Amino acid sequence: MANLDDDRTSSAHAFLKFEGHRLSGSIYEPLKSINLPKPEGGSLWDKLDHYYRIVKSTLLLHQSPTTGLFPTKTYGDNRKAKVHDSLYCAACAWALALAYRRIDDDKGRTHELEHSAIKCMRGILYCYMRQADKVQQFKQDPKPSECLHSVFSADTGDEVFSHKEYGHLQINAVSLFLLYLVEMISSGLQIVYNTDEVSFIQNLVFCVERAYRVPDFGVWERGSKYNNGSPELHSSSVGLAKAALEAINGFNLFGNQGCSWSVIFVDFDAHNRNRQTLCSLLPRESRSHNTDAALLPCLSYPAFALDDEVLFSQTLDKIIRKLKGKYGFKRFLRDGYRTALEDKTRRYYKPAEIKLFDGIECEFPLFFIFMIIDGVFRGNPAQVKEYQDLLDPLLQHTSEGCPVVPKYYYVPADFVELEKKNPGSQKRFPSNSGCDGKFFLWGQAVYIIAKLLADKLVSPKDIDPIGRYIPPQDQRNVSMRFSNQGPLENDLVVHVALIAESQRLQVFLNTYGIQTQTPQQVEPIQIWAQKELVKAYFHLGVNDKLGLSGRPDRPIGCLGTSKIYRILGKTVVCYSIIFDLSDFYMSQDVMMLIDDIKNALQFIKQYWKMHGRPLFVVLIREDNIRGSRFNPILDMLAAFRKGIVGGVKVHVDRVQTLISGAVVEQLDFLRIAETEEAPVFKSLEELDLPKHSKVKRQSSTPNASELEQQPDVNINEWKNKSTYEILQKLGDCNCLASQALLSSILLKREGPNFITKEGTVAEHIERIYRRAGSKKLWSVVRFAASLLGKLVDSLAPSITNVLVQGKQVTLGAFGQEEEVISNPLSPAVIKNIIYEKCHLQDEREAVVQQELVIHIGWIISNSPELFSGMLKIRIGWIIHAMKYELKIRAGDMPAKDLYQLSPSEVKQLLLDILQPQQQGRGWLNRRQIDGSLNRTPAGFYDRVWQILERTPNGLIVAGKFLPQQPTLSDMTMYEMNFSLLVEDMLQNIDQPEYRQIIVELLMVISVILERNPELEFQDKVDLDKVVQEAFRDFQKDHSSPKGAEKQDDMTAFYNTHPIGKKGTCSYLSKAVITLLLEGEMKPSNDDPCTIS
Repeated sequence: MANLDDDRTSSAHAFLKFEGHRLSGSIYEPLKSINLPKPEGGSLWDKLDHYYRIVKSTLLLHQSPTTGLFPTKTYGDNRKAKVHDSLYCAACAWALALAYRRIDDDKGRTHELEHSAIKCMRGILYCYMRQADKVQQFKQDPKPSECLHSVFSADTGDEVFSHKEYGHLQINAVSLFLLYLVEMISSGLQIVYNTDEVSFIQNLVFCVERAYRVPDFGVWERGSKYNNGSPELHSSSVGLAKAALEAINGFNLFGNQGCSWSVIFVDFDAHNRNRQTLCSLLPRESRSHNTDAALLPCLSYPAFALDDEVLFSQTLDKIIRKLKGKYGFKRFLRDGYRTALEDKTRRYYKPAEIKLFDGIECEFPLFFIFMIIDGVFRGNPAQVKEYQDLLDPLLQHTSEGCPVVPKYYYVPADFVELEKKNPGSQKRFPSNSGCDGKFFLWGQAVYIIAKLLADKLVSPKDIDPIGRYIPPQDQRNVSMRFSNQGPLENDLVVHVALIAESQRLQVFLNTYGIQTQTPQQVEPIQIWAQKELVKAYFHLGVNDKLGLSGRPDRPIGCLGTSKIYRILGKTVVCYSIIFDLSDFYMSQDVMMLIDDIKNALQFIKQYWKMHGRPLFVVLIREDNIRGSRFNPILDMLAAFRKGIVGGVKVHVDRVQTLISGAVVEQLDFLRIAETEEAPVFKSLEELDLPKHSKVKRQSSTPNASELEQQPDVNINEWKNKSTYEILQKLGDCNCLASQALLSSILLKREGPNFITKEGTVAEHIERIYRRAGSKKLWSVVRFAASLLGKLVDSLAPSITNVLVQGKQVTLGAFGQEEEVISNPLSPAVIKNIIYEKCHLQDEREAVVQQELVIHIGWIISNSPELFSGMLKIRIGWIIHAMKYELKIRAGDMPAKDLYQLSPSEVKQLLLDILQPQQQGRGWLNRRQIDGSLNRTPAGFYDRVWQILERTPNGLIVAGKFLPQQPTLSDMTMYEMNFSLLVEDMLQNIDQPEYRQIIVELLMVISVILERNPELEFQDKVDLDKVVQEAFRDFQKDHSSPKGAEKQDDMTAFYNTHPIGKKGTCSYLSKAVITLLLEGEMKPSNDDPCTIS
């Protein structure tokens, strides 16, 4: 240690010599200030001077004079700067500058410190803007190879690592940049200078808006815990993105000097998706990280991303419980970074290598500092004192007395085994921060911020001028912009405008007491479809010099369409995407439209977070009231008049009246020069129909009979006939089902552009699709939709909704190969999967699977409890469960055909099977449904882990093997990836009821092992053999006297109650115990029954 002290002394002398030479004769830097001891109860100047000297000698000394960035290594020539670390250094200089603002004669220090922060922020902006091409590519297709870099040369701002060498995709870093940018500009700093920079930052916002669906490498740059190069969706990244979007929405980047075109816009719905994703991911950090210290800066300073106090406490408690040590917090469990056993020559770990680091993870004092800051913000002096007392003994000091925060404390190689045997028993040693000018700048920066706060030299309001943190007692009822504080008691009233598409429809509805307006009657206010608003937003952030297009072509959600817009001097209201004329047949089911309206209103009520009321435009089309559609629509309109729809309070009035209480968004970025041609937008036009002509209400058509949905031709008979014969039959045939079938033969044989009497084959199928839709021939509609390769809107977001709940989705027919989706995909990729995997047995399945994905995406966002115990949402298996449910309901009668049900009936059937199974049902039926849904009991995956601990040779079922190693070495019991591995093992089982028996068997084995801790399996456990043994036993007890029962028919076994004397569990238990008696389990060494 003497050498270390010598090193520290020499580096300190060098610094003093440098400082003395540079500062001699300066009226601003009196030499006497260099060696001032820390004042106890001194003046404000003395206190600040103390911290100024620390900041100068440990932080600003290392700031690049060219780019303003801060290097990660403060020694040597190869200076690289991480954006993330530099941001905290800039924040530290800014925080001290804020403290100096309290002194009138500050000797120029406020200016110096502020401009050190500005220089760093502009340096990052400079590095980012040189990569504008990557921003443009990432905006369109967010891939790790097309993202902004996170590390640059500190001296030149050049790229230093390629994407293959380093995990640059760190949404948290870009989000933190945006957040600190807003905080600093709010305090009066000028960082953004011109419109090029404004448009670039707007494009950064477009990238960050997608954080909820972009797996990245996270704060630690390694992605998955296994350090194998795979990115994950991280709560810390999504949380920082949410905080940044809240901070920058509606913010003027020129500060008080700004005007309308330096304002940043945020997609309200994208922000909300990030909020929902964060809440569903927490308290986990990611799929492989059960918890992580990276969540501290997300939950607390600087992001304060969470507004749910219960979830905040749950997440923070978990971090403290799992990661806190004597020397700091571990980053995460089994983190090998800088441990004695980590091989520093390899970038990635080998499979199962992370088991080596169990219990010897480095501990980082940095996170004690974050807990001190959190305590100050939350007004908790006990927490501040607790963590100050823990931190103080860990600090090192330079020879001149400056405190140094070690990066980490590690267990030396000689003590690793002792530490593993007795966790916490060995002394840890600090990393070499403070030696030879080596500083951990992130730690130094946060330490100074914490000390300034704890010593009350700056207040939380100073370093958080935009009010990210609001104490519970000060929470407002509604925020100015959508902040992390929403209404305390959400009793929102949604304003509703009823718009009829024609005057004659208005007159017709008036006879039923329904008051509406037509598009002409709301003029000069215009009514737009959301896609026109999307077109307007194309102009946002465009910059030809930087090669940046505007906002990507993403739909505006129902929160965005509930605002009023001022565009090029026009006042515009928008109707939601649910009223768009869709090409997909679900929109032809009016019950689906009514359901969508109710869901949209509930969604707006739950997530609206702004001053002003939402304005929801209900567009009524003539087509909506035709035939049997009229009564349900009339009922809904009557509910609007009464003031409550689906449990949501509504107030219906004229648009002109409602506009005064609404939120107005000025789209000032649409500035058109005199020489430019103004963009053309299409507003909703009134149908030009005779005012007194009657609305045709066709006679009420209930769902078509099964007979009408059946073709009168046989596919097998016709597929071998000549094209001429098929064309003849097509011309003579009036049955739409037969026409669809014959057209499908032509489509496969001749292609879509083959000419028939009524145009091409594709055009003919399109006509069949439309006619079948108006007649409610749902089976024919689905068949034609599949032939035409139709794709429903919002398929990709619906799949993302499922994924962010920690689940996987599989597409593919039951009993066939399935495609597992574990990361968000583009609509084009999803379409390819659906049409490759889903229409092998029945073309209609390809579109029904799309229907289910849409329904499941909505249900899981609003009622996640219906999917408890289901880790893999297997769409093909759910369809199988629905068909089985129809069979149960039919009893002895023929079952209804799923494909003949209307989309709303399909949705209701889905909801029915997701409900907990009714008690009156037989066990076969219950196992069929639960097995098809892949539902498991609470704690199931943890129990499989415990079995695997006692099964050295692993488990096998249906040919799928789950080995003990490297599984136990690579994973931990509670992580999501282990649960998914168990699901993979069960994937090959092809009978739902058999799958459920296997789940029961695993629970039985777990209980037996739990009650007999001295036992473990000696051989590989073949679960199929155990079930066969149990079934043989069952047959002996239930064999029919005439021997008529089939030997392999397990129906009676599946239909047996699990609990009780002759229940399935008793037979399964006996089979497991038989394995024990046959000697396939060996007693452990400390078996109390062993004599010698």
